[in-house]
Amino acid sequence: MLLVALTGGIGSGKSLAAQFFSLCGAKVVDFDQLARDVVERGTAGFEEILVRFGDGVLRDGDLDRARLGEIVFEDGIARKDLEAITHPKIRTAFEQIVADLEPDAILVAQIPLLVESKYPYTFDFVVTVSAKEDTRRARLIKRGMKDYQVTQRMQVQASDFQREAIADAILTNDGTEDELLRQVENLYENRLYPARLGI
Repeated sequence: MLLVALTGGIGSGKSLAAQFFSLCGAKVVDFDQLARDVVERGTAGFEEILVRFGDGVLRDGDLDRARLGEIVFEDGIARKDLEAITHPKIRTAFEQIVADLEPDAILVAQIPLLVESKYPYTFDFVVTVSAKEDTRRARLIKRGMKDYQVTQRMQVQASDFQREAIADAILTNDGTEDELLRQVENLYENRLYPARLGI
């Protein structure tokens, strides 16, 4: 088994890279999805968020993620409180996924806040997706985010330098999707697959 962390700043193209790793044959786990799963209505995480943040973060009985996001990106203490609720539950869910994997699997964990979490994950290999800030900003605005929202999120994330410092491989995503695909295929075939075989 080979455990690979895939990280990168907001708008860098992590999700697209993850899709390409899946096409290559890797099992992909999205930590953002795990973060949503552990706070679904009816879970302990959901109840803990209501205790901490109140009914103002609800819409039609479910968490209003946009509202919660606004709160935590404007208030560092609130963000740390939310992380204290969700991060342990996310890690537990991930550990169960790993335990259920086939022994010869290559798992790619799409984990945006790998550097920021400061948690000692035991990944065998770390991949960072990097892109210029202007490129990332343009992508996010095209998706519907406001410029100030992009700035807020970038300010609380690690820098490219910090992410690249812990990386075993860097994927540069300032070009076309095809260029990123070729980088992913090359990395998978020439480094990840041989590493899983112990070559």
